[in-house]
Amino acid sequence: MTNVSLLDLSYDELADRLGAWGYPKYRVDQIWHAAFVDLATDYAAVSTLPLDLRQELSRSLPLAPCLAERSLESPDGLTRKTVLRLADGETVEVVMMDYSERASVCISSQVGCAVGCPFCATGQAGFVRNLSSGEIVAQVLYAARDVRSIARPLSNVVFMGMGEPFGNPDAVFQAIRTLNDPRGFGLGARSFTISTAGVVPGIDRLAADPLQVNLAVSLHAADDTLRNVLVPLNRKYPLDILMAACRRYAARTHRRITFEIALVAGMNDRPHHARAVAERLDEMLCHVNLIPVNPIPERRDFRRSPSLSVHAYAEILKAAGIPTTIRDSRGAEIAAGCGQLRARRRTNS
Repeated sequence: MTNVSLLDLSYDELADRLGAWGYPKYRVDQIWHAAFVDLATDYAAVSTLPLDLRQELSRSLPLAPCLAERSLESPDGLTRKTVLRLADGETVEVVMMDYSERASVCISSQVGCAVGCPFCATGQAGFVRNLSSGEIVAQVLYAARDVRSIARPLSNVVFMGMGEPFGNPDAVFQAIRTLNDPRGFGLGARSFTISTAGVVPGIDRLAADPLQVNLAVSLHAADDTLRNVLVPLNRKYPLDILMAACRRYAARTHRRITFEIALVAGMNDRPHHARAVAERLDEMLCHVNLIPVNPIPERRDFRRSPSLSVHAYAEILKAAGIPTTIRDSRGAEIAAGCGQLRARRRTNS
């Protein structure tokens, strides 16, 4: 991305920019309110600002760095996936999930992903570039406009879309701070969840950060041999090192870690796999989400774990005292798995 957008700036950075242009501080509040409360997409509609300032902002700090290119909605209307086009023509995905009285959004932190998990469409497509903080913020504001149209508050933001968030930590942390700022969007820190494939320095950084942001770790397997296949990053941060970082995080923050396990038929969904996970997570402050994998065309050998296997796995974890949820794998019929709709778009273009 070559141009800085308004959404790339913090409140204080915007104040410095406007001060250098000779505008009074109250204009900062008007702009911030327009972008993060009114969710404006065009300065022309911000009637509280003088024309000369609107023109300068349009030239120097564009307001909306991404546009919806394609959307698909599940038959029940509760899940909607959208491909967003960025200023340089690259694309990312957001997934909106409606939960009756609230809504959540799953957003991306990178264009593509370097981790290369074999069951993930994004991983199979490879890494292109990091997103700016503004491009991350723009996804959330897009989702907020979308759910506002159905009278839902946006209650949760999860970094579980394209990319490894701790591969782009500065932009991710800045985006969270911008969206948490009470002068604007004001979403509480505990409404954010960062999901990592196991980048240990990122986990340690989050543990030391004063913002109480939630942590999710894509575990998938409890032995290094299998996890090396499912999560190639494991070769850099093997399980003993990763689990030590998770225990440091829990001890320092007193916050529960969510461990995500994507279950693949015949590969990691057997009872002995569940018992190995239970042993790894013994006495850990945690919760496990079991997710039958969304199949991708690139790897038809990675099949969705059958319901009986998923429930048997869950019962083993629960018997070991580990809180466990079988997560609704929403949106398989609309390519809601990470990178699937974007991959479909690239194939058809």
